[in-house]
Amino acid sequence: MPYVHTNPQNHSSNRQTLSHIQLIRMWAAVLCLIALLAVGISRWLHGWANPKCENGILPPGSMGFPIIGETIEFFSPYFFYDIPPFIKKRMQRYGPVFRTSLVGRKVIVSTDPEINHEIFQQENKSFLIWYTKTFIEVFGQQSLVAHHGMVHKYLKNLILQLVSPENLKGKLLYEIDKATRKHLNSWASLGTIDVKEGSGEMIFEYFAKKLIGYEEETASNKKLRNNFQAFIDGLISFPLNIPGTVYHACLRGRKNACKVIKDIFEKRKASKFPHNDFLDHLLNEVESQDSYLNEQMAIELVFALLFATYETTSAAITLAIKFISDHPKVLEELTKEHEAILRSRDNENSELTWQEYKSMTFTHMVINETVRLANIVPGIFRKVMKDVEMKGYTIPAGWTVMVVPAAVHLSPGKYENPLEFNPWRWEGKELHVGSKTFMAFGGGIRLCVGADFAKLQMAIFIHYIVTKYRWTVMKGGDIARKPGLTFPNGLHIKISEKQAMPRSF
Repeated sequence: MPYVHTNPQNHSSNRQTLSHIQLIRMWAAVLCLIALLAVGISRWLHGWANPKCENGILPPGSMGFPIIGETIEFFSPYFFYDIPPFIKKRMQRYGPVFRTSLVGRKVIVSTDPEINHEIFQQENKSFLIWYTKTFIEVFGQQSLVAHHGMVHKYLKNLILQLVSPENLKGKLLYEIDKATRKHLNSWASLGTIDVKEGSGEMIFEYFAKKLIGYEEETASNKKLRNNFQAFIDGLISFPLNIPGTVYHACLRGRKNACKVIKDIFEKRKASKFPHNDFLDHLLNEVESQDSYLNEQMAIELVFALLFATYETTSAAITLAIKFISDHPKVLEELTKEHEAILRSRDNENSELTWQEYKSMTFTHMVINETVRLANIVPGIFRKVMKDVEMKGYTIPAGWTVMVVPAAVHLSPGKYENPLEFNPWRWEGKELHVGSKTFMAFGGGIRLCVGADFAKLQMAIFIHYIVTKYRWTVMKGGDIARKPGLTFPNGLHIKISEKQAMPRSF
């Protein structure tokens, strides 16, 4: 075989050329992957920003950033006296119905009274009550808000056995009257009080005892109310569950509160001693073979009832006192109405009667005007079960609709000078039902079951504070939303008992 001479430098050059080719191919593959990824992300972003509707036209709007949508802006605190800026800005840009994205959900927001009414009328048909996953996590998987249909109806009837008009008239009126007088007398002895704190304590003390026989002062280091306060502070907050956040404190407060309630359940079951409270009735229902109720549902029902009465009613009372303080003519008219009730009695120091409560026409006008402006619930959510066409738009199945009571309650088209506190606007109108333009207590079959209780508590409180006491706001009174109603620095009043005036005959 002849000898073939090879140059080592040629081998090295060939290897370098091959390496360069492989490197170019590798970078080409990487660039192709990047391009494909960019195209995929671009298409996904375009799809996110421009959702499709197969069976009609979606309302206009913006979906915000991917995943988080417009959640951060929705949760931003704002000034009390107006439609939420998040809603108002989009109403001006898109009209009364628009789309957005909140906490990962595609949402249609309605500020239209006709559409809102139709949504409530189609409950359990085209629409189903819905809350965010984090909200259900806070309230509980077995809570009232998590159930529909027959189970919801059953739980609602259970609650009505406690707060029905018949029970309010027969039992609760006297008990609330007694508790209110006791606490107002205590306020006067202190001289100054934060109305939100004091009314919250008054309602919680009464209702916790009525529900489960719980008394804070004898609870042996189990401060149930403190846990509820931590729960409330984070209830409507950004759902970031890490230590140090209000949402984390909220979940911890819920866990601790439910532990206290569960311990009371266990102790009551073991004792078999009747206490003649709502818990006795719940225990009987749990043990009944034909009942929907289990122990966890009963615990979460008690938890929800304590929250609803404690927080929402105390907020409404505080706001009412602020409004009455700011409007002397309202105080004058209230005083006239309630002093007339005293003069009509044989003994003016006797307890309120149901007939007297029902006669408080101007008082109920004040209550309606307070809750109209309060808008304690920032939004009412429903899940869309099937495509629904309303006013030329399609609300697609799988989306969520949010009804915004504040947008209706503060609309110049529905109320003259809507930001003004004017109880006389209710003169001659129905004061005890909801409507297309008044949904302070919700609507449809989900109308708040405790509405009558809240109004009774407010009326009794107003009766005694205008007839038996003088008060002056000392500090506080600022109101903000996060988006729930809050009083950052409380409402502190100086309060004293009125001197008894001799009766003239």
